[in-house]
Amino acid sequence: MTESVMSPPSDDATKVRKIAAASMAGTALEYYDFSIYGLAAALVFPTLFFPQSNAFVGALASFGTLAVGYFSRPLGAVIFGHFGDKIGRKPVLVITLVIMGVASTAIGLLPTYENIGAWAAVVLVSLRFLQGVAFGGEWGGAILMAFEYARPERRGFFASVPQVGPAVGTLLGNAVFLLVTLLPEDDMLSWGWRVPFLLSAVLVALGLIVRLKIAESPEFTALKAEGMSAKVPLAEVLHSHRKPVLLVCGAFLGYGAFSIVALTFLVGYARNTQGVSSSITLAAILATCMVQIPVIMLGGYAADRFGRRRIMTAGPLAAIAGTLLLFWTIDSAQPAWIIIGYVVGMGVLFTSAYGAQPALFADSFEPSVRYTGMSLGYQLSNVIGSGLMPLVATLLLNATGTPYAIAAAIVVALAVSMACLLALVRLSTTAAAESKSPIGTAPAPITAA
Repeated sequence: MTESVMSPPSDDATKVRKIAAASMAGTALEYYDFSIYGLAAALVFPTLFFPQSNAFVGALASFGTLAVGYFSRPLGAVIFGHFGDKIGRKPVLVITLVIMGVASTAIGLLPTYENIGAWAAVVLVSLRFLQGVAFGGEWGGAILMAFEYARPERRGFFASVPQVGPAVGTLLGNAVFLLVTLLPEDDMLSWGWRVPFLLSAVLVALGLIVRLKIAESPEFTALKAEGMSAKVPLAEVLHSHRKPVLLVCGAFLGYGAFSIVALTFLVGYARNTQGVSSSITLAAILATCMVQIPVIMLGGYAADRFGRRRIMTAGPLAAIAGTLLLFWTIDSAQPAWIIIGYVVGMGVLFTSAYGAQPALFADSFEPSVRYTGMSLGYQLSNVIGSGLMPLVATLLLNATGTPYAIAAAIVVALAVSMACLLALVRLSTTAAAESKSPIGTAPAPITAA
């Protein structure tokens, strides 16, 4: 290691806010696309693409295609993380947004099993794979643009702004799908389900206009000017940063598992098993997303104000309580209780530490490999937590007959997340002390590879 060289963060608060907003806009569009796919997998894909299966096998097949998008995320993290660490954050974010928009729009134009038979499922899986590759490179870059523009004492808050993207994208996706579910069932299955996917083309065009106007991260620009970027970021990560990659993976495990079950699996379970209209659960998710937006940013602010250790201790415990509350209300089959379960359990309790995580993840890696390292850890977590959990949930429900078996699995995953989050706090605190920076707030030093 050579002597560290810190790039000055931006002093222009207005510019930082614009960068954070632009990062959030792109993340929101990516999550919109993922959200509508998850809802379609729960509500219409079993009928349209796997009609010759029984209900259980059809659900497994449909959620299997959902999982493909998560399995391909680490590939996107490696590919786009490499270029994000080599040529810059901004160009990668433009490319990933275009890929996601093209794939989503193509799904909206896809013929069903009735038209082309099994080829419909093959093309659907291929497009889903492409979505996952794009998404694997999106999240890390969006976080880093906001994180690296902000001053050290404000990085928790500004890194939380792109993390609002999932709530905004899910809000938008569920709002569109809620309107679709109000159609007569024949219309929804024939053409209505395509509308949310086709809208992606318009939304991506708007997102590109915003993203093309932002400048490259000043920290990356300084890093490149000093000639201190890693030659092969993935090799550097695997050689010297395996521990933080594994800790980031574990830290998000329970959060990814709960999110995907709440936003997709439970929508189908409430309708098919409990007899609760999809419009009720989708309306509950809409309300939840609106609540999540301020809670996420409050979490990032609290990490800056009160320190990460407190947030990472209390947050996962609150998420466990939120999980149990949501499953209890779903099991009650009472619409009013279900809305309360989503808004309080997921919107407040589960989300309490969500906004504080991105800055912690970014601080766990040197800037020269930060895009690759945090993206790889986060996306590996999504493979295990988000990608497999709907399948695991389907199998657990079929084997036990009770949704509480699923809740128990999520609680275990959240306990793992808590342990890993606290380990990351210790790791980043040590790095901050070694660089003689304020503990818990300063970025990791820029060093030569």
